[in-house]
Amino acid sequence: MADYPLPNVSHDLSGQTALVTGASSGLGLRFAHVLAACGARVALTGRRLERLEAVAEEIRAKGGEAVPLALDVTDTEQLMGVVARAEEALGLVTILINNAGIPDAQRAHKMPIELIDRVLDTNVRAPYVLACNVARRLIEEKKPGRIVNIASVAAYRYSGEGAALYSISKSAVVRMTEALAVEWARFNINVNGIAPGAFSSEMMDGMLSRMGDISKHFPRGRIGDPAQMDSTLLYFLSPASDFVSGTIVKIDDMQGPR
Repeated sequence: MADYPLPNVSHDLSGQTALVTGASSGLGLRFAHVLAACGARVALTGRRLERLEAVAEEIRAKGGEAVPLALDVTDTEQLMGVVARAEEALGLVTILINNAGIPDAQRAHKMPIELIDRVLDTNVRAPYVLACNVARRLIEEKKPGRIVNIASVAAYRYSGEGAALYSISKSAVVRMTEALAVEWARFNINVNGIAPGAFSSEMMDGMLSRMGDISKHFPRGRIGDPAQMDSTLLYFLSPASDFVSGTIVKIDDMQGPR
């Protein structure tokens, strides 16, 4: 038997490089700060470069290391090149947090084709392409890695509020996580996912402005804070989860189906 420490848990990410999509606000912003606080070098990606630069400055002020990289995940050239750009600045990417996503907020039969393409490109195509690009480099270097995909409890339920394609796309993220975990298991690349419920973010602010206070329908009548996801994120990146891959953890305060 291996000689494991007691307990077999560590949040030390020193020496690792993490790439976070959608890092300028919401969940991605929190993830970036958490990873940097644990010692990882963080590549911050998103469309709003000025915001990313501000986040990078905040991280550096706290003693961390971060670089902002403009990325529109619907732009194929940017999408295909961002991992190499991150590695030029910070070294081999060993952690990928596929966080960027957009809602549709329209009835299925009313959605223009342009919006359908944008939702699927952002929520499905981009995380798949990025995961493959990160895995390809890890396999070439014979290094282990961790990929965490951010899905949603909407992958498991749809109440008809006008976001059918979002629900479908997040179901695809769940299945992507399960399938790629099998694909890359022999290379020691763990692929897991988090399915959040309603958490404070720009996306949630938009939903609340359209639909009113949805929290009154929840069992505990509250919206989550991104900090309540820290422990799950770090578990998936810790030695403690070495035997865990293809797993989705719901963090929804009992909002979703059981």
